[in-house]
Order: sequence, then structure tokens, then C-alpha cells
Amino acid sequence: MNTFVQEIIDILKEKNITIATCESATGGMIGSHLVGVSGVSKIYLGGLITYSNASKVKLANVNQVTLDKFGAISKETALEMATGAMNKFKSDIAVSITGNAGPLPSEDKPTGVAYICICVIDKYYSYEIHSKETERNQIRIDFTFKVLSLLLALLKQIA
Repeated sequence: MNTFVQEIIDILKEKNITIATCESATGGMIGSHLVGVSGVSKIYLGGLITYSNASKVKLANVNQVTLDKFGAISKETALEMATGAMNKFKSDIAVSITGNAGPLPSEDKPTGVAYICICVIDKYYSYEIHSKETERNQIRIDFTFKVLSLLLALLKQIA
């Protein structure tokens, strides 16, 4: 994973684009991979870990109505998480993820489903991803890999 994380950082630094994260299911793994690269402080402004619904509301400004209507595990919540992080950190890009790493279904969503939103200034890219892993931490690692892969692909398109 380190090779393409370095590539993400290189693109962001080259374009002078800042990024922030807002994570639920991955619990900080995305931010952890980003800060594992030397020099990332020039472009990584920070991250929120909003595991509970209360923290999604308090830290990322997710609307309680969104949580009540769509649930925490939804593309709508992922969008509000990303915009909340972008607004809080004043970043050019924000990445969010919310999902179910198991071991049991939650909100009628099966284990291994997650929603990602990548906000780039005023454009929003939403994704539904699925992990075939069966163990909780492996699902979280798989989610992290998929988020970073989607981010790199998107950066290559817009760079």
C-alpha cells in the first residue's frame, strides 16, 4: 500500500492540494497511512474519527435528520462527513468512509459494505464498496486499501 500512498502524496504536493479525512469504519487507518509518508504535513491538514453517531454530529456536522432518515451507513452520511471535514480543516479535498466491518449486520446493511465520499472543492464523488473479507480487521484494512485506491485514481483523472 505504501507505494501508491506515496504516489497520492506526491500528486497532492505537486499540485499544492490539501486533504482532510473523516473516518468511521476504518477508525483512523486512512489518516495513519497518509502520515506514514514523510513530508505529508505540507498537505494533510488532519482527520476526524467519528465512530459514533454523536461524534458524526458533533465533530463532522452531520445532520441528525440525515442519520435518522438514511442511517450512519449511507452515501448521504458519507457526503456530510466529507463536507464536514472539508469545512472544519479548510482543505481542498476531503475523504470520508462509513460502513459495517462486522461481525454482524448493522442498520440492515451486511458486513463488509461501506460508503465513501471524496469531495474535491465543489464536486462530490460517492462510492459504495464491498469487502469479501470475513474478519473485522481485515475488512477495515480492505476498506482502507479501496479508499486510497479510489483517491489515487480520482487524483490521476483530475491532476
